Amino acid sequence: MMLKKWDELPDFMRSDEVRPYYDILKRKKVSLVLKRLMDLIGGLILLVLLAIPMAVIAVWIKFDSKGPVFYRQERVTIYGKHFKIHKFRTMVNNADRIGATVTVGNDSRITKVGAKLRGCRLDELPQVLDLISGDSGIIGTTKKNLDFTRVSLA
Repeated sequence: MMLKKWDELPDFMRSDEVRPYYDILKRKKVSLVLKRLMDLIGGLILLVLLAIPMAVIAVWIKFDSKGPVFYRQERVTIYGKHFKIHKFRTMVNNADRIGATVTVGNDSRITKVGAKLRGCRLDELPQVLDLISGDSGIIGTTKKNLDFTRVSLA
């Protein structure tokens, strides 16, 4: 996470309550730059190590069901920036249009390969791309699903 200037923060963050926390982060600017550097280096190393397993999983997904290999879901960063997280697709194509946003139990939209990937959390591997781009970090806040964020802010 790179610290923005106070004036560049979204309006909802520029408040008297937030200012003391912002000032603390401002004093830790070097630490934040080092964290971003570590995220970038770590992400590149992970990408090299995971490239072949990710390619195998991608082929496996294509053989199992029609549709794209990746699923992109809109998330919100700490600054309120919207981005699309990368995951391997574990459900039938267009599953978000067919049923509920949240999957429960034995959801019929989950593919056979998808169930195996979810069981081992391998569907999360493509998030290394979000790490490299700076939208996510090895250590930090969880990026929230946009639909859940809208509900919690309402």
